[in-house]
Amino acid sequence: MLIKRLFPHPILSVVLTLVWLGLVNKVTLGNVILGGFLGIVVPFITAPYWPNRPLLRNPVAIVGYFLIVLWDIVVANVQVAMLIVFKRADSLQSKWITIPLDLTSAEAITVLAGTITMTPGTVSATLSADGSAILVHCLHTDDPDAVRDEIKNRYERRLKEIFA
Repeated sequence: MLIKRLFPHPILSVVLTLVWLGLVNKVTLGNVILGGFLGIVVPFITAPYWPNRPLLRNPVAIVGYFLIVLWDIVVANVQVAMLIVFKRADSLQSKWITIPLDLTSAEAITVLAGTITMTPGTVSATLSADGSAILVHCLHTDDPDAVRDEIKNRYERRLKEIFA
């Protein structure tokens, strides 16, 4: 129980330590100690503000999700580059697409919105007030329904498996 009190959010502690090391861009004993200190103190101080932390139902699926997103980012970069180089600006068919959400967890919706925005050619613009839909801008598409279905099947379905 003492460990759980000292490390209320162990994953956040590790992430904060790694982010600190990435920010200072040099791995030294002092930086590791300071990063570890921040990784312990920040979650400890902010723990009362996280009464309902998200439960990960399938942590192994996170690796698969990460790899799929990474692959999609690489592919989308090539597709956007091809659009920029070979398509005339007036022939682009930009669309606003409303994506209804089955996700209910704020954390899962945030990951979905971030995934959409990190993938070149799409950006998540806004979340409906009741959290039931997200508005996405797509740089070029002939079929907005196919984009919606791809986001729901490729990302949202996997996030439902990850988050409880």
